Amino acid sequence: MQTFKGFGKFILGAAAVISTALPLSGASAEEIHAAVAANFTAAMKEIVANYEAKSGNKVLVSYGSTGKLYSQIKNGAPFEMFLAADAKRPELLESEGMTKPGTRFTYAVGKLVLWSADPARVDAAGEVLKEGGFAHLAIANPKTAPYGAAAAEVIASLGLTEALTPLLIQGDSITQTYQFVASGNAELGFVALSQVALLTEDKAGSRWMVPSDLYTPLAQQAVLLKTGEGKAAAEEFYAYLQSPEAKAVVEHYGYGLE
Repeated sequence: MQTFKGFGKFILGAAAVISTALPLSGASAEEIHAAVAANFTAAMKEIVANYEAKSGNKVLVSYGSTGKLYSQIKNGAPFEMFLAADAKRPELLESEGMTKPGTRFTYAVGKLVLWSADPARVDAAGEVLKEGGFAHLAIANPKTAPYGAAAAEVIASLGLTEALTPLLIQGDSITQTYQFVASGNAELGFVALSQVALLTEDKAGSRWMVPSDLYTPLAQQAVLLKTGEGKAAAEEFYAYLQSPEAKAVVEHYGYGLE
């Protein structure tokens, strides 16, 4: 009898382990296709890893500038959801009938920083922009990247457009902009707080947290696209993006929540 009881406990324990590995939806593993703004790369990778471990599904993510991802969606790219760096493009897709009604929401509020890999370059008040002493200032392309548009707003708000325009180098996305600064190709640049918030002390450099009243709020919105509507895994992962667990990751990377 002792042997039988022990075996029963083993069976129950094994069943519990197996059940935790099953997809949340109870279906076989599926692939989910998402288009995600470049600034959200690090946070998204963690959210995806957490979800995949729970669900058994696979999330395939394409990262890029919001404007370019929007164009790809318009041209038929098979994404099932879109996490933009602004509210404008999700609103456009919604108005154009390309989303599941009622799914647009703000998943993160972005924050802009002026950053340099040099620990002594950027002061806490951003006076370096007026004082000069640098040859290149990196920003993301304002036409396709919301963080680039925000950077251009800041420069204009400070009355420095004429002085700084000749020094600007533009990245296709905020990721490339960060790389310009991290590599030293630009002495400083406007990047997303999420890109530098978790840097180790030896790589932290120096930064100025740009006051939010100098640029239009970066309300980053997501939508479930028509291509994802009714697909169990896509609907499930989209719901997971709004869970307390996912929101905790968003805050961990320096974003605000609406």
